[in-house]
Amino acid sequence: MPETVIFTPELLDSHCIVDARTPLEFAEDHLPGAINVPLLTNEERVEIGTLYKQQGPHLARIRGLELTAPRFPAIVAEIAAAAAGRPILVYCWRGGLRSKTIATMLDLTGYRVQQLIGGYKAFRNCVSARFETFCPPGPLVVLHGMTGIGKTTLLNRLQQRGEAIIDLEGLAEHRGSAFGSLGLSQDKLTQKRFETLVWDAFRKLPPGRPIFIEGESRRIGRMTLPGNLYDVMAESFKVWCTASIETRVARLTEEYGLKIYEDGLREALERIKKRLGGVKYAEIAGYLERWEMEPFMTELIVSYYDQLYYKVREWQEDMTLSLEDFDAAAEELVNRVSLLEH
Repeated sequence: MPETVIFTPELLDSHCIVDARTPLEFAEDHLPGAINVPLLTNEERVEIGTLYKQQGPHLARIRGLELTAPRFPAIVAEIAAAAAGRPILVYCWRGGLRSKTIATMLDLTGYRVQQLIGGYKAFRNCVSARFETFCPPGPLVVLHGMTGIGKTTLLNRLQQRGEAIIDLEGLAEHRGSAFGSLGLSQDKLTQKRFETLVWDAFRKLPPGRPIFIEGESRRIGRMTLPGNLYDVMAESFKVWCTASIETRVARLTEEYGLKIYEDGLREALERIKKRLGGVKYAEIAGYLERWEMEPFMTELIVSYYDQLYYKVREWQEDMTLSLEDFDAAAEELVNRVSLLEH
């Protein structure tokens, strides 16, 4: 019989992680780094589940064996190739028959394998518990500022310098604004998957060092920040980032002012039509129609973004940082927060 093991994050770094669930289950969420080697297809799982409910477990297991036995050699070969000598950890939904079957096959053929007790559900409980009373591995440095300032670019510069960062918008596949989905898509991203990605990003950070992260609302597009992460960010070291309107216009134009985004810009502008009002909407839509990006972006900043975001701040920043020069800003910020290290 294969050995069973309780989930610990260290397993993700030492084992080849094999998800025995269906492709649909895997797409919703899975353990970081896992490969999907399904014992049953999406359709077969429905068939077996129906048979289980209508005629009981005995006939369901016999039918399952009929469907899967011919694939056993290929399943073992695929996993062995992916493992490349590493120990193997197999899981399914709750540590049941699917992972047990694959783990047993691997064990019988001489591979080092363990079955995850509780399966994906145990891992999911671990992720949820992590964010219930979230305590980051180092002090958070939260970057706030108006749209177009360049906070994400600053995060990238900090990462290039070897600093610890969390890119929530990148993980959420959304830039957190009315036009934030352009060039990105949350269509296939689930809330569970987003939470796993955030959990894993924090897991990989070195302990004790400042963590640079962009200030967000509780929601980024369709995704919601997990647990009390928003509250922890609200109580952390806050940096108010600044840049001139001219600089912001230039940066927004560079990011969004591409012809490939034309239809998306129109759709996004239509969504905020009511907030803009008919006259202002018509003015901005005219700039877009004529592809006059500078006045278009200027009016978006003045008439929409700056009216909506950070209009009232109920907190006081711990420092103000000019983002006119990203390298200079990164240097100043790192020097300032160095005292926050544990």
